[in-house]
Amino acid sequence: MMRMAVLQHVKFEGPAAIADWASGRGFALRIFPLYRDATLPSLSDFDMLTVLGGPMSANDDARHGWLGPEIALVRDAMAADKIVLGICLGAQIIAKALGARVYPGSAKEIGWFSVQRVGSHPFFDGLPDSFTAFHWHGETFDLPRGATLLAKSKITKAQAFAVGQRVLGLQFHMEATEESVQALLEGAAHEIGHGAFEQQPSAILAGINQCESLRPLLDTTLARLTGCIGTRKKRSS
Repeated sequence: MMRMAVLQHVKFEGPAAIADWASGRGFALRIFPLYRDATLPSLSDFDMLTVLGGPMSANDDARHGWLGPEIALVRDAMAADKIVLGICLGAQIIAKALGARVYPGSAKEIGWFSVQRVGSHPFFDGLPDSFTAFHWHGETFDLPRGATLLAKSKITKAQAFAVGQRVLGLQFHMEATEESVQALLEGAAHEIGHGAFEQQPSAILAGINQCESLRPLLDTTLARLTGCIGTRKKRSS
């Protein structure tokens, strides 16, 4: 049985569809809520590490005492050849753990915007050349040395990257569900300004049905990341 450890930074950004996917395959999933308990898992506790999003910066280690140890854990997990997935802030943490720079983007990107595939890699091969994803970020990162760029958007050069066959960083929220989008709006709508790439809550809610089209893309990508294509649990009758 694969064991997944999930690092959660704020209450309103949980694993969403990733948890559903893991449950459907009989994975053991344990969430580590760093926002209320700074305890991190040890390398022996998991086969896959999932690092979620959050409103803080990957550079905020002086404000968040757990952030430095978390970045070190991500670095150690990659060195130990664990499967590592980063979402939004999680992708920035992976980049920082690999020595890349994390910094403010040219503009905030919040809402439903398209991403375009770049190059070829098994994680994304077969996915549409362009698809609409959910975004909520103000920072970006340089592509880490040795990483393969997988996707970009109009204002963000690095929307997804892979390191080998076991590490994936996603700047956008491929795991979005209707519930997770509503939770983000409840917890962070005050971050939305009036930039060209900042959709207002009403527009975000109007597009919330697009979560359905993201789900098969997430399923395919996670199956390839974990090597678990075709292992979905059968429903009991």
